[in-house]
Amino acid sequence: MEKDTIIKLNKSFEEYAYEQDGIDYWLARELQELIGYADWRNFLNAVDKAKESCKTTGEAVPDHFVDVTKTIAMPKGATKDVPDIMLTRYACYLIAQNGDPKNYHPKKILKSLSAG
Repeated sequence: MEKDTIIKLNKSFEEYAYEQDGIDYWLARELQELIGYADWRNFLNAVDKAKESCKTTGEAVPDHFVDVTKTIAMPKGATKDVPDIMLTRYACYLIAQNGDPKNYHPKKILKSLSAG
């Protein structure tokens, strides 16, 4: 069962990937849903911890976490700009590592991210 869950999660994770200039990246709002966070504010706590971990390892945070604005559809044809973050695979790994295990199964996600 656990192996099947990891395979499914890895497939889903890879399906969420985008590519720009030969570099894969993920959007934080999509990753939030994928790993089971219902609330953006709570997810941002994991992102902030991940950024601190990134600094601790000597990596440049802006190389892995890039603030962007995303336009979403609203009712009646309106749109709204919301903040989002472009994430490298390493950033996603750090978020999973620093997230709240009540929201998801970190070991399964970490194993999935390490496989890619």
